[in-house]
Amino acid sequence: MNNFLTEHLIHRDDDFMVIHKPPGLLTVPGKTEDLQDCLINRLVELEPRTLLIHRLDRDTSGILVFALTREGQKIISRQFQERQTDKTYHAIVAGTLEGEGTVDVPVIYDPSRPPLHIAEPNHNKPALTHWQAIEHFEIQGQPVTRVKLTPITGRSHQLRVHMQYLGHPIIGDTLYATAEQQQLMPRLCLHAEQLSFIHPKNAEKVEFYCPAPF
Repeated sequence: MNNFLTEHLIHRDDDFMVIHKPPGLLTVPGKTEDLQDCLINRLVELEPRTLLIHRLDRDTSGILVFALTREGQKIISRQFQERQTDKTYHAIVAGTLEGEGTVDVPVIYDPSRPPLHIAEPNHNKPALTHWQAIEHFEIQGQPVTRVKLTPITGRSHQLRVHMQYLGHPIIGDTLYATAEQQQLMPRLCLHAEQLSFIHPKNAEKVEFYCPAPF
C-alpha cells in the first residue's frame, strides 16, 4: 500500500496532498461490499488525516486534491463550490471535431437508466463546458480528436454527456459511446490534467499538472 502512495503522490504539504488517481478506482466507497476498495480508503490507511474535497468518476484518471486539516478542507472545498478553481481535462473523442466552442446544456440524472445522465435543455440547473480541439488522428482506422475540456460547472458525468451531446462521445466510454467507440481503447479516455486553486494557508495560487497517459 505504501507503494501506492509513492507511485501516485504529486504533492504534499501540511494542509493537503495532490494525488494522481488511476482509472478504474472509485474515489469513495460504493454501497455494496465489493465496492469498498477506493482511493480515499487507501489513503486513510496511510494518512488517517485524509479528508475528501472532490471526486472523479471511477473510470476517469488524473488529479485529485485531499485535505489534511479541517480548515484546509473547508477553504479548498469552498473554492470548488464557488467555482474559483481552474480545472482542465484531456480527452479523446470520436470523429473529427474542429475548432473550439462551448456546450451550455443542463445535465441531469436519468432515474429510468441508472447510472446514466442526460442532457436536458429545459432543466434549470446550468452545466457549462468549454472545449478545444487539439489534434486529429486515427485509432484502428477510425477518426478521433484529442481535445482539451474545461468544465465551468461540476455536474456528475458532465463532460461525458456534453461530448455525447455534440455527437462526439469520449472513446472508451462504456456508458455514452457506441460499442465500436468503446472498443477503440481499453479505458475511458478522460483525464484530469491540470488543477489550480488558492493555497489555504498562504493565499497564493498553486497549480498542479499531470499529463494524460494516452
